[in-house]
Amino acid sequence: MYGQSLVITDVRLTPVLVADPPLLNTQGVHQPYTPRLIIELVTAGGVTGIGETYGDGKYLEIARPLAERLIGTAVSDVNRLFTLADETPVDAARVDEAVDVGGLRGVQSADKLRLSVVSGFEVACLDALGKALGLPVHALLGGKVRDAVEYSAYLFYKWAEHPAGRACEPDAGWGAALDPAGIVAQARLFAERHGFGSFKLKGGVFPPNEEIAAIRALARAFPGSPLRLDPNGAWSVATSLRVAAELGDVLEYLEDPALGTPAMARVAAGTSVPLATNMCVTTFDEIPEAFAKGAVRVVLCDHHYWGGLRRTRELAAVCRTFGVSVSMHSNTHLGISLAAMTHVAATVPGLGHACDSHYPWQAEDVLTSRPRFVDGRVTVTDTPGLGVDIDRDRLAALHARWLDDDFRALRERDDAAAMRAADPEWATPAVPRW
Repeated sequence: MYGQSLVITDVRLTPVLVADPPLLNTQGVHQPYTPRLIIELVTAGGVTGIGETYGDGKYLEIARPLAERLIGTAVSDVNRLFTLADETPVDAARVDEAVDVGGLRGVQSADKLRLSVVSGFEVACLDALGKALGLPVHALLGGKVRDAVEYSAYLFYKWAEHPAGRACEPDAGWGAALDPAGIVAQARLFAERHGFGSFKLKGGVFPPNEEIAAIRALARAFPGSPLRLDPNGAWSVATSLRVAAELGDVLEYLEDPALGTPAMARVAAGTSVPLATNMCVTTFDEIPEAFAKGAVRVVLCDHHYWGGLRRTRELAAVCRTFGVSVSMHSNTHLGISLAAMTHVAATVPGLGHACDSHYPWQAEDVLTSRPRFVDGRVTVTDTPGLGVDIDRDRLAALHARWLDDDFRALRERDDAAAMRAADPEWATPAVPRW
């Protein structure tokens, strides 16, 4: 029977460690390697669907029992994922009721952890279902409204290399970026290599005047290009308003300048610069307060936060109802997630801002062929499923690194701990920093 061919008969979970450059943020610096989880669902019909999500231990502890409970479920029964996830216990000790250092995503909860795990399984289900039906994932989401999705260059203050004794993969020519000239040089590389036409700077690293100077330098180097600045809630309301006043003529939007909805609302009330967020609105429960207070004008959706691609579309519909724009947030990810991001972004009407993506920073992947940015865009494939395939040798190599005891400490992403490799006195800064 056709329906039986869609039943999940096996689930493979493969945690990996992927090389990551020394990119700076307000919490610290990226580790030499970052954990990701590759999910494979095998159906009775012989189809394998793939997904990707965070690979830290707190996610694995939810993914493993959920994987066992999925055996016998059809890949078309995506709604059941949420029921099974809700019934999966979360270790209270794993829930950090504070700013999540790894994702810089605001307050964490058991429900948010579950949604991040479900996101990877949902993508794998949709990939398998699309392959079985001969349809691309975007068709399963209602069909594409654009043939290519625009992405923004994601600029970071950056060291030339990781601290001594924490060797990583070659730097691919990026070099250090610790001042306005370095940021402009980095942006030129992004434009030359990938054709990006808009630029986002991860701020909150240096005092605001230095980051204002960097944005001004970008505006001179790329006149008319959309520019964004994201200090991850590192500033006070007063500092946020000052920066908005200084850069109001060149910023496309200012992302999470202050921490939390009440502070963001106060900033929004004092500036005409649009505020964006991926920290104070990361679940549906957080929407009413933020929208009622006028705290944000752009929500940066992330299917890893919201529970998958279908809920990302639901979020976009809610935002349209309230006249709030949407774009897309990114954390360190591989090509499976980039493919998923591109499929869902292709289906969202009125996507008025280029999406974020860390992918150009990732020199390693588990795919047979890397997705490409051409003129800053990724073409939306009509190949059944996600349109990407696993390279078994690459997956095995990155999993072997995860298994290696010498890399055990890197299985949990911790930007503050990574910073202490260079500065033993470093402590996670109190917020606001400035």
